[in-house]
This record gives sequence, C-alpha cells and structure tokens, in this order.
Amino acid sequence: MVPADMPRTMRAAVFSEHGGPEVVGIRRMPIPEPDPGEVLLKVTASAMNHLDLWMRRGLPIDIPMPHIGGSDIAGTVQALGIGVNGIRLGTRVVVDPSLDYGWYTRRNRGPSISDSRFGIIGEHTQGGFAEYCVAPAANLLEIPEGCQDQVAAAAGLTFVTAWRALFSRAEVRPGERVLVTGASGGVGTAAVKIAARARARVYAVTSGAANVKRVAELGAETAYDRLETPAFSREIWRDTGKEGVDVVYDTVGEPAWTECLRSLARCGRLVTSGATGGGRGVTDLRAVFWKQLTVMGSTMGTPDEYRSAMGLVLSGRLSPVIHRVMPLSDARRAHEMLEAGEVFGKLVLVPDGAG
Repeated sequence: MVPADMPRTMRAAVFSEHGGPEVVGIRRMPIPEPDPGEVLLKVTASAMNHLDLWMRRGLPIDIPMPHIGGSDIAGTVQALGIGVNGIRLGTRVVVDPSLDYGWYTRRNRGPSISDSRFGIIGEHTQGGFAEYCVAPAANLLEIPEGCQDQVAAAAGLTFVTAWRALFSRAEVRPGERVLVTGASGGVGTAAVKIAARARARVYAVTSGAANVKRVAELGAETAYDRLETPAFSREIWRDTGKEGVDVVYDTVGEPAWTECLRSLARCGRLVTSGATGGGRGVTDLRAVFWKQLTVMGSTMGTPDEYRSAMGLVLSGRLSPVIHRVMPLSDARRAHEMLEAGEVFGKLVLVPDGAG
C-alpha cells in the first residue's frame, strides 16, 4: 500500500485524446496503488521511444485514458503490493517494459485456458512519464552503484529490441557484415554498438552528414547518408566487393525496404522490428527466392534477453546514446523533437527539479 505520509496526487505528462504533440499536457493524477505482485516506484527517469508517438497518434488498440506514456523507467521502490517479497524499499531499479512475453511461445494449453497477450508498460498500461508509477516486481533489475538512473532508463526497450533481433533472430556471428538502418535512432544506435561489440563489421544508414559522423564514431565501419544516396544498396554492393551484407537490421520499413533486400548477400537474413517510415514495403519475390533470403520479424525480447542486454549496460560495458535529458514539464517538446527527427539516440525525461 502507499504509505500514509505520501502525497495522493502526482504530476504526469498526459493525453486524453489522440492527435499531435499539442494533446500532451502536464496535469495532476492520483498516485497509483500497487496491485498484488506490483511495486510503486518514485520515477527518477523515463525515456522516449517512437512507441510514444504511435500511442499519441492513435493505434487500433485499447489503452487506458487519460494516458501516461513511457515504457523505459528507472526509479526507487516506495511501496510493495501484496505478495511481493525480497525487495527493499528505496532500492534503485530499472523496469523491463514487456508484459506476458511468453504469449509468443505458449501453445496448446487447452480451449478453456486463455493466455494473457503480450503487452508493453506505457502502452497497454500507464507508464513512467510521471512522478510515480507501478510495475510488476518480477520486471525489476537493481541499478548498481556507478550506473546512473538516466542511463539505465535510456537503454531498456531499445537494447533488448536490438539484442533479440541481432542474436536470437538473425544469429549474427563475429566477422559477418551487418547493415543497420535508422542508425541514428534509439534502437539503431543500440544496434550499431551491440553489433560492433560482437565483432561484426557494421554498415549503417542514417540521414545527414553530422549523423554519418556520429554513427561511425559508435562503431560503424561504413555509414551512408540516405539523403545523399537513397539507393544505398549500390554503395553497399561496391563497398563489399559485389557480395552484399550477411544481415540487415531494419527499423525504418517502407522507405528503405527495397534497398534493404537489394543489400543482402546470397542466403542473407533480414530482420525487422519497426516501421517508423511506414509499414508497406515492396518486396521483389524473385530476389527472395533466387538469393535464398530469409526475412523475419522481431519484437522486443524475453526477460532473459532483457537481462543479458541490460547486464552489459548496468556493468558499464555498453551505454545508450542520450541526446538530451529534459524535465517532465517539457514532455510536449520532447514529442515534437522526436517526431521532427531532431534526436540522435534517446531523449530522457526526469521529474522537474531532478535533472
């Protein structure tokens, strides 16, 4: 239960209708009570994702309204729900944003047993763009000394997404050529860093000369400016000795899809976990069967994959790219910046006065 000496309301970035950034505003909301198996967190940092833009614009799913976004959350434990044991109050934690990820693998439990569908904190539930939030106790990882809350919050969703796509799905191996599109975004910057650390040869596509330079500094062997060379597959063909890349990791979708397929070597693998540019990519099936390509999807990751990816972050061996830390009161501006493509890496919101 919420301690009696705590306030009963909190400030939160909320929208009550779908639309542009103008629908996001700061208002007072009740501090949530933790249900059984949950904890109440005092939020110290929560990072923006493109998911927050899609939720604000409106998706054909039911979400709690008025809605508080924010899937990537760090904070301190303030109260424990019924049945929660082994967690000390005041512990600094980061939250795995996935809910019921096992829905992807559970099968044939009988017609009278219905599995809870996969969900995401801050999408299907209220999220962390507030002074307080609740989260399942099973989703918490302790943040060690030496790791900042803002760093932990900025890594979660993007790092587990890139980790699963590259290793569990595409099975990237050392020495392979890996192309990352959308390489200046949160997932893209994470993918470049993770692939480079795995000793892959990283190629990257981004927009603008400044971003090309930044992506190269993250570990990309070669980076391409999509504004200058929209047909980037030709450049990749040349730079790989007319072989192509072994793996393409795409989160852009429609504008890059055809070029992604053309960039692949024989028996290459394309894995997608996003469509920030649109969801209707054109596929030339002749290229797919002639080159014996594999096309696969990937979404976030399992709890074990989250812990593997975050283990590198919490230990300091990898770190997310943080574009800017902003006060919660600037949430609308954060939406505007991310929507306009002004962000390299992640935006992190912190309660006013905590930055």
